[in-house]
Amino acid sequence: MKIVIAPDSYKGSLTAMEVADSIEKGILKVVNDPIIEKIPMADGGEGTVQSLVDSTGGKIIYKSVKGPVLKDVNAFYGILGDGKTAIIEMAAASGLPLISKEERDPMKTTSYGTGQLIKDAMDKGCTNIIIGLGGSATNDGGIGMAKALGVKFLDINGEDIGHGGGSLCKLHSIDMSSIDSRIGKCTVTAACDVDNPLCGREGASHVFGPQKGADGDMVKILDKNLAHYANIIKNNLNMDIVNIPGSGAAGGLGAGVMVFLNSNLKRGIDIVIDITKLDEKIKDADLIFTGEGMIDFQTAFGKTPFGVAKVADKYGIPVLAIAGGIGKNAETLYNKGFESIFSIVDKPMSLEDAMKNGKMLIEKTSERIMRILNI
Repeated sequence: MKIVIAPDSYKGSLTAMEVADSIEKGILKVVNDPIIEKIPMADGGEGTVQSLVDSTGGKIIYKSVKGPVLKDVNAFYGILGDGKTAIIEMAAASGLPLISKEERDPMKTTSYGTGQLIKDAMDKGCTNIIIGLGGSATNDGGIGMAKALGVKFLDINGEDIGHGGGSLCKLHSIDMSSIDSRIGKCTVTAACDVDNPLCGREGASHVFGPQKGADGDMVKILDKNLAHYANIIKNNLNMDIVNIPGSGAAGGLGAGVMVFLNSNLKRGIDIVIDITKLDEKIKDADLIFTGEGMIDFQTAFGKTPFGVAKVADKYGIPVLAIAGGIGKNAETLYNKGFESIFSIVDKPMSLEDAMKNGKMLIEKTSERIMRILNI
């Protein structure tokens, strides 16, 4: 019997590999000599670096960079087992959790540290770079990231415009002459799970600005500034990015990576499925376990368990999901490739207790499942 275990992490509690290890322990209490393949998964958001490093035998790189308010922060990224692919979560360098509520000001916050991580990855020989967009503290259109890689953003007097979304109104020209030449030799892919354009009511500023500290007036200014930025890009670089789906991701970093890194935007789960070779590894499996911290109707909107179930469905392989909790309308997933869904919570308990005892609870849940299947 071949069993594939392909879960996401339980955010704030367990890595995807820790979840997979716990599921495996439960299985081995019931089944003799199964063939078990563990494939830590992710959807491009938090935990993706760790999951892909674990899946490919890679390593985590720690690097001090400039955070959203230009204070030094301890960031990280992963180099996968091939030694040539870097996986970067922009939130590790330019994320909202890196600053206090008092420091939240998208007029000033910058994506500069993300560019520093990209540069460090190239310094270490990486030529394939994957950037997870999400969790940003910024609304700067990616100019901070691009500055760290040598791009110059100049005002009418030829001076640097400064940092943050508030500075974009001063932008008069973009000088690409000093961009790091290695960029042209790299393949860059951005993991992006939102379709928001750069500007407008559905754009970066209006939709995501308030959670980054923008009030109503600031949102209007930021949106106007991004529109001006897009116009300069169109005039200087002959690229029209204002309405491209995903260009508004991560405060406009989606637009920035397309313009300055020639990046494609791709669903995070699809990137992870490709890297882990999930198709190839599960096609001869008899059963698949997946899971995440909370499973509900939103799981079908591109989250890890749904991605796993879609691949499994091609081969007619049953999928069981183990979750920390089962939320609203989770039963809709039964028509989308899931045979059943199980919660690890086996008695009344607090979230704190469930997280503290997660490994044991997952192990016991997988054991109970296998005992039913053994009948």
